[in-house]
Amino acid sequence: MAAARPLVTVQSLEGDMATDATPTVALPDVMKASIRPDIVNFVHSNISKNSRQPYAVSKKAGHQTSAESWGTGRAVSRIPRVPGGGTHRAGQGAFGNMCRGGRMFAPTKIWRRWHRKINVNQKRYAIVSAIAASAIPSLVMARGHKIETVPEMPLVVSDSAEGVEKTSAALKVLKQIGAYTDSEKAKDSQAIRPGKGKARNRRYISRKGPLIVYSTEGAKLVKAFRNIPGVEVANVERLNLLKLAPGGHLGRFVIWTKSAFEKLDSIYGTFEKGSEKKNAYVLPRAKMVNADLARIINSDEVQSVVRPIKKEVKRAPMKKNPLKNLNTMLRLNPYAKTARRMSLLAEAQRVKAKKEKLDKKRKPVSKEEATAIKAAGKAWYQTMISDSDYTEFENFSKWLGVSQ
Repeated sequence: MAAARPLVTVQSLEGDMATDATPTVALPDVMKASIRPDIVNFVHSNISKNSRQPYAVSKKAGHQTSAESWGTGRAVSRIPRVPGGGTHRAGQGAFGNMCRGGRMFAPTKIWRRWHRKINVNQKRYAIVSAIAASAIPSLVMARGHKIETVPEMPLVVSDSAEGVEKTSAALKVLKQIGAYTDSEKAKDSQAIRPGKGKARNRRYISRKGPLIVYSTEGAKLVKAFRNIPGVEVANVERLNLLKLAPGGHLGRFVIWTKSAFEKLDSIYGTFEKGSEKKNAYVLPRAKMVNADLARIINSDEVQSVVRPIKKEVKRAPMKKNPLKNLNTMLRLNPYAKTARRMSLLAEAQRVKAKKEKLDKKRKPVSKEEATAIKAAGKAWYQTMISDSDYTEFENFSKWLGVSQ
């Protein structure tokens, strides 16, 4: 199965023996494990708490006086007050956190829960994710490492690097494999820490450079690389998440020696068999090998066997009142249309008959009859006016054209 895996080129150094073929090693399965930034961040934040030193204020701070409250009735608060007289201190409040010289609120104690226990499997998952992330150039560059001149990721060098004794030779190795730019970035980034840490033996801060992972116990390269700013070394059997993912951020630039790279399968196991060094440990397998779900669904292989999607969407019909909606009534009672037409025709006939009846009652009046009716009306109003003494009828009589 190892032959089917991708191959990684081993970068040869100056002192190596010349060979005809370029040496290669199979990519370990740990490099293809699922990457979980949430687990890495959680485990890192908890592991980093295990190196804290307990601190607390003095047990006696703020209580080194025989202060007592004056009680009520003296027009002052009931806070304990310093006894005596003749000085400014006498009568001042004591003990309380609001008082000058008093203790702090809830004084810190050394029995605070400083350290955190983390599940072994969780720690291993975090380390595996960090190793897998170190093989992806985009994540390494996103973390800020300068790997533009690096020939390949993951970067594997020959075992002759473990025999480097001098720092000058170590710098030559970094230049040869293209990692010198990243170490220079760490060197140039050195700055003074802001805040009180300047006075607490951590004055300078700098960026991280490459991490050298070796396999031989007591290798000479540890002393050669340890004086280069930003460069760290780690044994492959004791990989530390604080170095693999500083700050809880994935993508550390890791340089592997050939023997260390080959040991990863035996330490962390493969997808087919468990680890040889860690009891009953199996690499976490990703739920999906290809996470592009849309591409999988729309592929020809999947679309050729799935059932066709029903294009017609049947919606629930809206309930309508048949007394107000004619179409709904016709579905329930087809005769409703005929009955409606008959009722409209009957109504029209009734209106027509009524109009004819009214027209018959209204007889046409001739001109002579109209003149006689008007004259009779004038004569009647004239008699009313002559019999009345009401003066306001004058205007009305003028309108009628009748003189008194």
